[in-house]
Amino acid sequence: MLTHTAGFTYRLWDAEELRYLQSLDKLSVAERGKFTRTPLMFDPGERWQYGPNIDWVGKIVESISGEPLDVHYRKNIFDPLGMKDTAFVISSEQRAREASGHRRLPDGTLKAEPMERESKLQAAPHTFSGGGGIYSTAPDYLTLLRTLLHGGALDGVRILRPETVALMGQNQIGRVEAGILKTTAPGLSNDVDFFPGISLKWGFGHMINMQPVAEARSAGSMTWAGLYNTYYWLDPKRRIAAVFMTQVLPFADDRALRAYRAFERGVYAAVKAG
Repeated sequence: MLTHTAGFTYRLWDAEELRYLQSLDKLSVAERGKFTRTPLMFDPGERWQYGPNIDWVGKIVESISGEPLDVHYRKNIFDPLGMKDTAFVISSEQRAREASGHRRLPDGTLKAEPMERESKLQAAPHTFSGGGGIYSTAPDYLTLLRTLLHGGALDGVRILRPETVALMGQNQIGRVEAGILKTTAPGLSNDVDFFPGISLKWGFGHMINMQPVAEARSAGSMTWAGLYNTYYWLDPKRRIAAVFMTQVLPFADDRALRAYRAFERGVYAAVKAG
């Protein structure tokens, strides 16, 4: 499940699962109960497909630790690293600082829209997901990235063993290729292929580019992203960690990606200039 090769998929990037779930919606409640709502769309290990695997990992963490996921994260990650703006549930003061969301229109302009419905704001969640739902800031997220870049420790605080961090950045899917997604909902995501022509693998936590990117990250760098065009990368060879955040839909927005790539090239140019 950590490698997204378990067989679970998101309907957003899997037309077969979308058809399956649409078929279930046509059945009566009694008939629907005979079928699973989270089907395996392929045999485990057969291929890579980004999906709700980390949600299941979160359930495993709760079962083993005996703690709700928000408590476990706070005690073992956020509080030790001083990530005071990272949580599943935020305060009214933090809510006032929340960035607004935008949607890219067909003419290329951006339309502002609320990030969350009012009903959601009024009720705190009772369950927490291992695969999403956390609020954070760029400085807080960079703190986490710096911790990973330093082998799981930062400023005298260790949250992971170096061996664990190393496994996160090693190819764990063998010959299977990762990283390409075909959208089923263009309003939420474009097709995804961040590095055309470059072999992409997956470790225990990140996508890994197996060849260097011109004027940018080294081979063996790690990365992934969030739906609203938030991105990060870790380059162990060059000792670089960076985060790039927007609040724009759909995912893999061309203009956001161009800005992200320009930012990345600028970072490496600055490092080269010394």
